[in-house]
Amino acid sequence: MQLYEVTEQDKELIEAALKVLERNFDDGVYRHTVGSAIRCKSGNTYTGVNCDGIHGSCAEFISIGAAITAGEREFDTVVAVHDKALNGLIPPCGNCRQMLLDYCPDVKVILNDTNNNIVKVGIRDLLPLAYARVKC
Repeated sequence: MQLYEVTEQDKELIEAALKVLERNFDDGVYRHTVGSAIRCKSGNTYTGVNCDGIHGSCAEFISIGAAITAGEREFDTVVAVHDKALNGLIPPCGNCRQMLLDYCPDVKVILNDTNNNIVKVGIRDLLPLAYARVKC
């Protein structure tokens, strides 16, 4: 697994995700509010929180959707956060890993490693032998 340097920009991305989480946290109804931030190659950052419902939508889906809606198509780094998680970081779930691979196969993900250190890795390392869409 290749590790990438966690930069000041990455720390700012974590802060942006924590701020959107703080503004929108709802421990009473949903009990699991997650924040996310994605930085695009343009330098723009988009944030989101998960939406619960019958199917729900993870925070990463919301932040990527906001970026795509704004016309972004090239992504650099993404992070998901929860206020009670170690270092504030949570890894993307399996659905998010597949979506990230589909929409931005070269994106880097900030998370905790097995020693609880903040690291940045490529999405491909988080989803080995992944399903790839068949091009028709």
